[in-house]
Amino acid sequence: MPVHADFDTFDVRKLVSSRRQFEGQIPLAAFIRLKDLLTTPDSVESLNAPPYMVDYRVEFGTDELKIPSVEITVKAELPLLCQRTLLPFNHPVAIRQRLGLLQDEADEAALPPDYEPMLIPADGRIRPLELVEDELIMAVPLVPYSPGTEMMEREWSPPGEETAAANPFAALGTLKKS
Repeated sequence: MPVHADFDTFDVRKLVSSRRQFEGQIPLAAFIRLKDLLTTPDSVESLNAPPYMVDYRVEFGTDELKIPSVEITVKAELPLLCQRTLLPFNHPVAIRQRLGLLQDEADEAALPPDYEPMLIPADGRIRPLELVEDELIMAVPLVPYSPGTEMMEREWSPPGEETAAANPFAALGTLKKS
């Protein structure tokens, strides 16, 4: 499968200064790290076709406070396995995230409250679509379940006859009585 061009590496300083934008549509199958978290519908190839396409927009720039940032917008349907029914379902995802690009961790306190911190790598190079993949990975629920499924009872106790049969000392009780 060909690698999408936006998986190329770019200098983050140049991306910010030129206010570079990346947008488009890419198949879920292109995200190598994400694929392990998904259930594959019919075949892996089906992750290359609708509805398994990711609409994305990644915008680099500075805000009114001159903070270098990247805004990520993602819409997708993630095929997951419901842990209640063990049936596949599509989990809709709509993400809008703003990351403050930091040279040093100490600068995190200066970020506005609606920014998430992102430490720029030492070499200053990033892959824009890896940012999209990171957001999609974080959008996968820890325990996925399809909406509308019934929740199991929290406390389940077996019937009395099962408990008695499972007791290894029940046979000793009958011997003691005789």
